[in-house]
Amino acid sequence: MLIDKPIGWTSFDVVNKIRTIIERAELTPRTKKRYPVGHSGTLDPLATGLLIVLVGSYTKRSAEIGKFDKTYQFTMKLGQTSTTGDEEGEKTVQSDHRPPIIQIRQALKHFKGLIDQIPPAYSAIKINGQPAYNLARKGQPVEIQSRKVQISAIQLIKYHYPLVELETSVSSGTYIRSLAEDIGNYLKTGAYTVALRRISIGQFNVKQAINPQTLTIEDICSRLRG
Repeated sequence: MLIDKPIGWTSFDVVNKIRTIIERAELTPRTKKRYPVGHSGTLDPLATGLLIVLVGSYTKRSAEIGKFDKTYQFTMKLGQTSTTGDEEGEKTVQSDHRPPIIQIRQALKHFKGLIDQIPPAYSAIKINGQPAYNLARKGQPVEIQSRKVQISAIQLIKYHYPLVELETSVSSGTYIRSLAEDIGNYLKTGAYTVALRRISIGQFNVKQAINPQTLTIEDICSRLRG
């Protein structure tokens, strides 16, 4: 089922709402075992866009679908960095340099293709069995190894300093917050993500998705895809 996740919702919020609607509709036996509902790739609460929700036996295909390439539209703010890589973190002013648009375009070319990326400290990556964000919130050092990710396309949509709007298609496991930070470092201005929207996952597009805020059991039954 394709969902357009609103800002402020966690991915679990979406899953929990759909599971609750199904259980209240009494489509499943009344047992203590919860009806299987999951998703194929987390979106941060501040992000919006496509979330693929899996129901029933399709929850077993979460890892498979999660490996699909993804397309995002995002806005980054130049001149500052954030401890979390987004609006939630503490900001630090880095530079008042205003790079010309030609410099922005040149920077984007540098990040196209197979690149090394270090995921953000505020991420769900496990370190000694704990999510990295738990350690980061406690002020403990977080060391995450770099990984290879594929940026198959990245293009400038709009530039009005300090905001840069971009669209990018990436391999699974790519962190857009890290990409924005790396572009900011390359430009020697610093940068962090102020808006993020997932447009597609593999063949599925957010244009096909439904807002979960007004979901009914009829919506769920009619929107499930085999």
